[in-house]
Amino acid sequence: MKRTIIKTDAAAPAVGPYAQATRIGGFVFASRQFPIDPTTNAFPEGVEGPTRQSLANLAAVLEAGGASLATIAKTTVFLKDMNDFAAMNAVYAEHFPGDAPARSTIEVARLPRDALVEIEAIALASGDAAS
Repeated sequence: MKRTIIKTDAAAPAVGPYAQATRIGGFVFASRQFPIDPTTNAFPEGVEGPTRQSLANLAAVLEAGGASLATIAKTTVFLKDMNDFAAMNAVYAEHFPGDAPARSTIEVARLPRDALVEIEAIALASGDAAS
């Protein structure tokens, strides 16, 4: 099965030796998306802003791989502080108003550049409906 590396300037660049995402078969595996605005290189304030930016970056990477937020099967949210769960969850719910995908949320000791949140996903690529 062919593995395709996904890269887009519409999302924050990878901050290490990894791909923004890879597509294998009908699936797109998106790496943890960093909450940096790719046009300004700025971090949003609070946890709400970084959550929105991580999801925007995730959407851009998935789109580059032929998927979307609507085709996500599973996400993992990495939070620096579980006390931010409710605020993160409220923003997350805005992006998944219907049936949300499966999700794990994990508190971590530290994220690159002291980010407050990062989000990764596994999504089904368009045209590859598994029925």
